[in-house]
Amino acid sequence: MNQLSTPIHRVAVIGAGAWGTTLARHLANKGLTVHLWAYESEVVETIRTHGENTLFLPGVRLPDRLRSSTDIQEVVQDAELLVLGVPSHAMRVVCSRLGSMLSEPRPVVIASKGIEEGSHHFMSQLLCEVLPPSWHSWLTVLAGPSFASEVCQEKPTTVVLAGKDSQLVTSLQTVFMTPQFRVYTSTDVLGAQIGGALKNVMAIAAGVVDGLDLGYNARAALITRGLTEMVRIATALGADMRTLYGLSGLGDLVLTCTGPLSRNYSVGQKLGAGQSLPEILQTTKTVAEGIRTTRAVVGLANQLSIDMPIAQSVYGILFEERDPQEAVSSLMVRAAKRESDSTTLSTFPSSS
Repeated sequence: MNQLSTPIHRVAVIGAGAWGTTLARHLANKGLTVHLWAYESEVVETIRTHGENTLFLPGVRLPDRLRSSTDIQEVVQDAELLVLGVPSHAMRVVCSRLGSMLSEPRPVVIASKGIEEGSHHFMSQLLCEVLPPSWHSWLTVLAGPSFASEVCQEKPTTVVLAGKDSQLVTSLQTVFMTPQFRVYTSTDVLGAQIGGALKNVMAIAAGVVDGLDLGYNARAALITRGLTEMVRIATALGADMRTLYGLSGLGDLVLTCTGPLSRNYSVGQKLGAGQSLPEILQTTKTVAEGIRTTRAVVGLANQLSIDMPIAQSVYGILFEERDPQEAVSSLMVRAAKRESDSTTLSTFPSSS
């Protein structure tokens, strides 16, 4: 068990995108000393001069006690807690130096949602590769339905914090919890990440459905069958399937597949309306994790021999110039089958 000897007062947030900045603001508003690392020097400059991350979180006032820097060594050296908010494709490079920068391990909260291309690793698996073994039991994951803008508006938000060490997770739960930001705990680190990553792929698909104006019936079916694909991956990887029916699975899936604030949904909607992926990427500054995650999850599904027709269709639209209308139509004419496969049926105990 990793027991915190003293309460946490100093936090380093690594990654100053919309979500990383939001979490930094959230923790600073709780009275903690927060130091935010940004890759972009202009982000640091606007925070210092205007008290606002105008690039990724415009219009949101940041507390004066929140400091920012492009020097990651400076940011982490006195931190008692590390919160990782960098995009999944940058996680390996950014975090590979942390173990050498800090003499002793400390709690780590992974707030990024994605799968690394090539290795098909979820973020906790990646960190177990780049950090010394002494750090591994300190790794936790924050996931669940949580648009950054709504958290900044103090709208009710509920998330889950997952970690193998239940005592550590309970301590960190208190660090993040407020009356507007409710935190549940879990020990299913992998399951929480599966939901958080794969819902981005399904959100692109939901956006395509809406961009094609196929109606609410089609979107509801997409969400439901998308959850089935997520459960298949969870089953194959040994995660707790019940996690996929909770906040980090179904909760995040519903949010990102129905909320126009979702970057991934917006990408899908534009694809369905006829724009190409290069055109879309030229007009956005923020990262839609689902694009890279689609490539990674299709590779993982092939590796595990798992049928994921929705993810495969999204892959075709994104990377093979497949017509969105044709991709959706092909899903509808697949061979007739039972709704519940063996994976779904085994999720819940029988009544006997």
